[in-house]
Amino acid sequence: MSLTNITKIQLKELQDLSGQIRFDTDEGKIWLGEQRVLLMQLSTLASFRREIISLIGVELAKGFFLRLGYHSGLMDAELARKIRPGMRDEEVFLAGPQLYALKGLVKVRLLTMDIDIQGGRFNVEAEWVNSFEVDICLTELGLMNEPVCWTVLGYASGYSSSFMGRKIIFQETSCRGCGDDKCLIVGKTAEEWDDISSFEAHFNSDPIVADRYELQKQVASLRSRLMRYDHQYYGIGHSPAYKRTCQAVDKAARSKVPVLLLGETGVGKEVLARSVHMRSERAKQPFVAVNCAAIPADLLESELFGVDKGAYTGAVNSRAGRFERADGGTLFLDEVIELSPKAQAALLRVLQEGEVERVGGECTRKVDVRVISATNESLEEAVKAGRFRADLFFRLNVFPVHIPPLRERVEDIPLLIEHFLEKLYKEYGKKTLGLSNLAMEACLHYQWPGNIRELGSALERGVILTESNESISVEALFPGMVMPTEGGRLSNEGRMMEDPPVNGDGLLSQIIDKGISLEDVESGLMRVAMNRCGQNISQAARLLGLTRPALAYRLKKGVGKN
Repeated sequence: MSLTNITKIQLKELQDLSGQIRFDTDEGKIWLGEQRVLLMQLSTLASFRREIISLIGVELAKGFFLRLGYHSGLMDAELARKIRPGMRDEEVFLAGPQLYALKGLVKVRLLTMDIDIQGGRFNVEAEWVNSFEVDICLTELGLMNEPVCWTVLGYASGYSSSFMGRKIIFQETSCRGCGDDKCLIVGKTAEEWDDISSFEAHFNSDPIVADRYELQKQVASLRSRLMRYDHQYYGIGHSPAYKRTCQAVDKAARSKVPVLLLGETGVGKEVLARSVHMRSERAKQPFVAVNCAAIPADLLESELFGVDKGAYTGAVNSRAGRFERADGGTLFLDEVIELSPKAQAALLRVLQEGEVERVGGECTRKVDVRVISATNESLEEAVKAGRFRADLFFRLNVFPVHIPPLRERVEDIPLLIEHFLEKLYKEYGKKTLGLSNLAMEACLHYQWPGNIRELGSALERGVILTESNESISVEALFPGMVMPTEGGRLSNEGRMMEDPPVNGDGLLSQIIDKGISLEDVESGLMRVAMNRCGQNISQAARLLGLTRPALAYRLKKGVGKN
């Protein structure tokens, strides 16, 4: 593709990118793809840059803004790959300069572009026109002694490095912000630069800042240890609802009474059961957990109370039950409502007498066990229905603790996500850019019927489906979920417009009323798209949200021809 044709595409074809911008004025949010973006006055950014320079000096400020731009470039490279799949390298790469212009950062006038991802070849030269950073300097800071387009330079390096899958370095060889006639940049692979140490130094810290960062790392490490220590006790969460639960757990731990944990499936009942144990005087003794629903009814008694040799066919050895193994410590009975009537009677005896009798045994054994039970159903209703013994219920229900579902502690979701992702990155040996802003929105508004367990599973799926250094999308977390897309968008002239109505009084209703067939609609859309794009299939496919092969196939069948 010639540079002339590329320039034409760069100037004229922004629909697939501008279509990613959505103004949700009802919620006070602006979206670019799945990432939330901001509109901010240039004078505000100018004041911010002046303050940063005054606070930490020019060199450190340059590194700060380079890193800021670099991260933004990474995010936009991900967007480009998603909305331009299957296209030429040059067409995908052009999304970067186009997004520059769309965001109001700078207009890019390409002078040379020779890129080949497979071959690892990258050579780009360009002129930057109307750089926002030059305007900041000329109006607020005055001419500088060196090039000033730090953020856009970092953006170019980050975008290109992500695009190529290798380190790409851009340098500004001429800049209007320091008195030159033009802003000129050159981008090459890191290996092709004679000396990039001065550039890469801005991604490190000077000794003073390094010392500060080292102290911050030590504080973060200590905080992490405290959090892990706290997590062992309480799990993760700082919401008011969860704090109340933790306060109840703290009080329960200091007593010796049985505790009944109540909550939906997946809320983390075993985590809090361990919390009670670890904060009690029995912390150094065994903690034994039993899922009563996972053990067949005919084996449950032998599992809980043990079995003597010869008690039944196959019992060739005597075996201690969970109660004996938990002697001196804590026994956690999850899904206690699933106990058989016979097991309920035996459990009641243990709670009353403090002794167990093995299946097939003739003697009793003293045990000192604190019982913590849990259920996601109402034991009171089970008592009324005759499924659960009333006397056992009163024994277990001495200290009930309600664990709130995840939808009632939304403030804890970001903390839980961070916790799960840290574990998953180690497990799968990869690291993403975290959740997209839209994916985080989806998590905060989803009802989570499976609670924390479901959240962990969704995040694991998201990490598996997402490549390293890419954002976890809504689709990766919730396959098939459709997020609301209402709101104002940009017209081709850059004006705000509302989405065309698609309800009963809108455009689709009009099409049906006029008797236009689905085939005619499809044919008309493709014909208009092809005419608008000068019969260029790739550009028309972008307009229609199709891949080039998909549009070519439809055209081959005769749909959309003049």
